Amino acid sequence: MPPPNLRDRRSVSRSRSRSRARARTRTRSRRSGSRSRSRSETSSYRIIGLERLTISGRPKNKTTPQAAVDEFWDKFTSKTPGKATTVIPNSQFVKNLLKNSVTVASASRGSSSAGDKSKPKSPPSAEDLIAYAQPVNASYEAAATLCRAKVEKIIKECRRVNKKYRDAHFDIEADLKHGIRDCLESLPNTKGRGSPPGRSFRPQGVKRATDIFDDPKFYIDGPTANDVRQGNSGDCWLMSALCTLSNKKGIIERLCVAHDQDVGVYGFVFHRDGEWISEIVDDFLYLTKSDYDEAFFDRILFDELERVNGDELYRKVYQSNSGALYFAQCSHQQETWLPLLEKCYAKAHGDFAAIEGGFGGEGIEDMTGGITSEIFTTDILDKELFWKELLSANQQFLFSCGTGVWGSQWGDRGGIIELHSYSVQKAVEVDGKRLVRLKNPWGKGEWKGAWSDGSKEWTPEWLQKIGHRFGDDGDFWIEYKDLLRKYQSFERTRLFEGDWKVAQLWTTLNIPWMVAYHDTYFSFRVATPGRVVIVLTQLDDRYFRGLQGQYIFQLSFRVHRAGQEDYLVRSQLHQRLWRSVSVELELEEGEYEVRVKFDTYRDHDRLPVEDVVRLNAKDNRDKLTSIGLAYDLAHSKGLVVETAEEKAAKEAHVEKLKSKSKQDAKKKLLEDREEEYYMHSKRLQRHKAKELKRRAKRSEKVAAKRAAAKAKKQAKDEAADEKQDDQTKKEEQLPAAAALAERDNAKEDVKDETKDVRDTGDKKVTKDEETALERSSRDTTATVSAGSDGEESGRPTPFCESEEEPDDDDDENLSSIDSMSVYSERELDIRAAAVLSREEEKNGNADKGSESGGEPDEFERDPWNAVAVVGLRVYHQPTDGQETDKNVVTVRVVRPNPYAGDEDAEDAEVQNAETSKTQGLDVDDSAKDATLTGNVADQKKSIVGDKMKSA
Repeated sequence: MPPPNLRDRRSVSRSRSRSRARARTRTRSRRSGSRSRSRSETSSYRIIGLERLTISGRPKNKTTPQAAVDEFWDKFTSKTPGKATTVIPNSQFVKNLLKNSVTVASASRGSSSAGDKSKPKSPPSAEDLIAYAQPVNASYEAAATLCRAKVEKIIKECRRVNKKYRDAHFDIEADLKHGIRDCLESLPNTKGRGSPPGRSFRPQGVKRATDIFDDPKFYIDGPTANDVRQGNSGDCWLMSALCTLSNKKGIIERLCVAHDQDVGVYGFVFHRDGEWISEIVDDFLYLTKSDYDEAFFDRILFDELERVNGDELYRKVYQSNSGALYFAQCSHQQETWLPLLEKCYAKAHGDFAAIEGGFGGEGIEDMTGGITSEIFTTDILDKELFWKELLSANQQFLFSCGTGVWGSQWGDRGGIIELHSYSVQKAVEVDGKRLVRLKNPWGKGEWKGAWSDGSKEWTPEWLQKIGHRFGDDGDFWIEYKDLLRKYQSFERTRLFEGDWKVAQLWTTLNIPWMVAYHDTYFSFRVATPGRVVIVLTQLDDRYFRGLQGQYIFQLSFRVHRAGQEDYLVRSQLHQRLWRSVSVELELEEGEYEVRVKFDTYRDHDRLPVEDVVRLNAKDNRDKLTSIGLAYDLAHSKGLVVETAEEKAAKEAHVEKLKSKSKQDAKKKLLEDREEEYYMHSKRLQRHKAKELKRRAKRSEKVAAKRAAAKAKKQAKDEAADEKQDDQTKKEEQLPAAAALAERDNAKEDVKDETKDVRDTGDKKVTKDEETALERSSRDTTATVSAGSDGEESGRPTPFCESEEEPDDDDDENLSSIDSMSVYSERELDIRAAAVLSREEEKNGNADKGSESGGEPDEFERDPWNAVAVVGLRVYHQPTDGQETDKNVVTVRVVRPNPYAGDEDAEDAEVQNAETSKTQGLDVDDSAKDATLTGNVADQKKSIVGDKMKSA
């Protein structure tokens, strides 16, 4: 056993250990509690945050989940869908421009005389809004004719005043010198007011082509792919398109239809939104270096190098020939067609920034009027068939290609630049080798693999067979298998030449949030069997960059035989080329329907059109006017014109609604009148019953009082008789004369008293007494009821003064109620009109305020409001080469009838059943099976169609 002091120390030690253990336990408990509270608080905070995020500023309300979802979608979409179709101020001049730009293709168009213009135009019929076919070259010829006329007009004007042409609408010299930069930069439309597109452009000078080039020539040996060199703009897609076009003779030459080098005017034509347009520019071009007098440091340097003529040396080095240009340039130092074409193309789109970024196929479309389709190498089914198509390049089809389409950064794949467009020059098959020649629009940078310049595959024999020369000029060959391996996508453009005809029609559609086939569709008729190309396109917003709005549309469509549920073909969804989609097939004579679908995205980083207008109207008038006019003219294509049939149906529908509303108002007025009369009658009946009950009680009370008065009268009579008997006895004792006198006096008193009693007991009361009785009825009744036990006054109490006998007139008032008055038809119309007017005013005030009654959430403040302007073009080429007229293809827009009433419900249901056959889901949609009806045979028929009929 240890000594006491040791035991004490151990005890103290154990005590301290236990204290420390308890302290550690308390600490862990506090920490655990703290962590628990922290987690609880964090969880609570997150839940609260989630609730706040969910309700988004809306007060909590008790409703079912389904009702909450329905309310959300009801607020999500705008109640007033629409799009601004004109952004510049209203003026008669602009209205005339827009009116003249509306295309209504009809047989009678253009036949009206000038005198007819003053007459009010009646709505067109449905036949007037049918688009008829015309030759594909008709639009080009019209634009080229106008372009030549404008150039000729300018030449005459300039020679008359002895001045070179200066384009006041695209004066790049004044724009650069004054620092305006409208010719370089686009309208800013991003939230936060970031730098506008084109801010990175830094040209230093501007000069005329005749002052830049020593011996300027528009063409030198014609336009070729080797001429093309990209400048400081990101328009490689346009340069690639021009490289591709140079492989087919005559295409580029068709673009510049007229020019005068001495005057400095050039006229070009481009294809825009289904038709050709003309554009005029002067010969001013941007330079990389400023003028000698403006270049401070360079001027000092050149003055030191050349003391005699430093400015001329400066000009020859920095400001002469193609190498001095800031943007695109020809490889030949004296050739000018490329920079002038690029400038004119930029002017057509508003500025140089607008033509940055794009796809080579779209550039080819703008230069040829062709149609481009997108082909991914991973989607090619038959590579042999695709090789045959490449062999026929530069005939019916033109090709361009690119890689890195899914990336966001530039890279290098064996010398091939990602996110860059290359043109396909030609494809050859020699000695079993399949080779494709490509062109880099930069004029440098080539493939470094097999068959590249200097590779081991090139022998003198192969160089001679192919006709190739080495050089870093951006022109190189690649084997077909490497082409499919290194490049991810191809853009194939079909050209329309010869006997092709086209019919097109535009419209404007409100696009719902959900992706589905629209209830408005296109219908076209083919009168002659042949090859048909169907194109669904939207407006090219590159022409009004900055006013695109927030919504981006990805198009697709299906082609059905009219009324057939199964479709013939559907377009392939483009992943990059969203401007248009197309299909090509052989069609027989008949009616066809085109169902369109929109996969819509909203870019919240962009500003709405109205906000862009508001931000630029004050300080950027000229730029907004230029781009705004292009916007207005483009959107006028899709102007929805109400036909005479639709107007008549609308007027009938509105009139029917007004009549129904009026009848409902009249019915409500009559119902309210009857209800009011009923309630009034009930009130009168209750009043009558109450009054009769009161009168019955009063009659009982009067009868009781009369009985009491009668008994009192008898008592008085008996007392009078006793008194008379006593008096008689006294008279016998008095002398006869005195007795006789007293007897006479007694008789007079008795007679007066009898008269008073007889008057008070009468049932008839005079009107004066009745009036006095009515005023003092309560007091008198109370007095009579008390019995008046006091001393008699000598006159009987008027027991009838407090009671009023019911009058016959009062009984008639209680027994009859006036019949309900009837409104006249005129009065009913006036009252109904007043009711409708109040309801309209009330509804108008309700629309102005928040429907929810609380603070609107983010979706109510900015609801879904997507509107697209789309057009359908149908190209047709007869199979037998026979001549066709305008009726070979006709196109029309079929809109649902919003004016079908209840009485037309059966007809509308039948019509909707017919039209909905072509509006079903795609066969590869996951919900397709659930939408099929009928037995298995019917369901299969709805998918594959009637094989016997198709056969």
